[in-house]
Amino acid sequence: MSDPKVSTDVLVIGGGMAGLAGALALRENGADVTLVERAPEFGEVGAGLQMAPNASRVLKRWGLLEKALEVGVQPKHLVFRDAVTGEELTRQTLGGEFVERYGAPYVVIHRSDLHRVLLEACQDAGVRLVNDVMVESVETVNGRGVAHTAGGEVYEADVVVGADGLKSTLRSAVAQDGPVSSSYVAYRGTVPITAETPTADLEDVIVYLGPDCHLVQYPLRKGELLNTVAVFKSPSFERGEEQYGGVDELEAAYKDCVPAVQDALKNLATGVRWPMYDRNPIENWVAGRLVLMGDAAHPMLQYLAQGACQALEDAAVLQDVSRGTVFTDGGVDTGAWDRAIREFNARRAARTARVQRTARIWGESWHVSGLSRTLRNLLFKSRKDGDYQYNDWLYGVDQPGTPAKPSDTRTALLSA
Repeated sequence: MSDPKVSTDVLVIGGGMAGLAGALALRENGADVTLVERAPEFGEVGAGLQMAPNASRVLKRWGLLEKALEVGVQPKHLVFRDAVTGEELTRQTLGGEFVERYGAPYVVIHRSDLHRVLLEACQDAGVRLVNDVMVESVETVNGRGVAHTAGGEVYEADVVVGADGLKSTLRSAVAQDGPVSSSYVAYRGTVPITAETPTADLEDVIVYLGPDCHLVQYPLRKGELLNTVAVFKSPSFERGEEQYGGVDELEAAYKDCVPAVQDALKNLATGVRWPMYDRNPIENWVAGRLVLMGDAAHPMLQYLAQGACQALEDAAVLQDVSRGTVFTDGGVDTGAWDRAIREFNARRAARTARVQRTARIWGESWHVSGLSRTLRNLLFKSRKDGDYQYNDWLYGVDQPGTPAKPSDTRTALLSA
């Protein structure tokens, strides 16, 4: 950009799912929004993504749900099985009453497809999108956020939204912490569904739970692709190695699992593995006119499939609390921005902390062995299809971000 000092109402830093959602939400409120992304092009890596109703409701609010459904899949059931015996532990029917109760469907979608839906919505709405911008620091000067980039550019905004992900640079303004290793890694893969693909379960999300490992499968892109994710405790990752030169750890982790699970390992792309991190919850996401959202504020483990979902909830709440900060005549109530980001922080921190902590507990329950596995299986089998008491706190139609009552152990283990 030729202008060394760019002024805007809102500057969003980070072009992932959270950044795009936040930019769109604030643009819909009438703000002049600039989004900067460090990569030379916009895009999203990874494979499948589960969108629970608390996220698809947000897409519905923005008129984007139908676009997501055009490229996604509405699975019929969410099914949990024991990976060693293959027995079914519990299932949730995802149509009919489920959709009525939560006001939107459960959707599985390729990450790149959802990213594209949000990116195109931002473009259509008039968000200014800029690539190749690495923001190194943000300060608050005279009531405005000032972002300094590696290239020497300066961006000024009434508020700066930090959505720069798990390894956020901007988080250091509010917390001196770092990512927390889970000791688990993931391999992912998507393969075409062909006539030779086993037809069982191609309309469901299937989760196999095994000692120190699990495997998830579901269809993508209107049933054209099969998505597989294998997660296991990695000795090399525990030693500090993010990547590993072979597949012996992967094969060893699933050696006692049923053939259906072992056969599914053939679908994985084993060239790259994904080490699993989160961070400990923090109460404050605000420093002057900088506010964090998404993984920069509350990175979480994948076990509740809520990372992107909570980012969309963030955007919805940010949209709600910031209405009125920008007037139709172009004026700005500067105090309103301070109130808005503080209210956003207050409404989201407890909610996301609960999801972060529950995801950790949920993951631990998936990977137990011995007597703990027997008790886990009995607990899961005690839950009947259509029993919503363990889902309502997460998927319910209450205002996104409203803190729920702390869960007891049973609720934490069965929240799906």
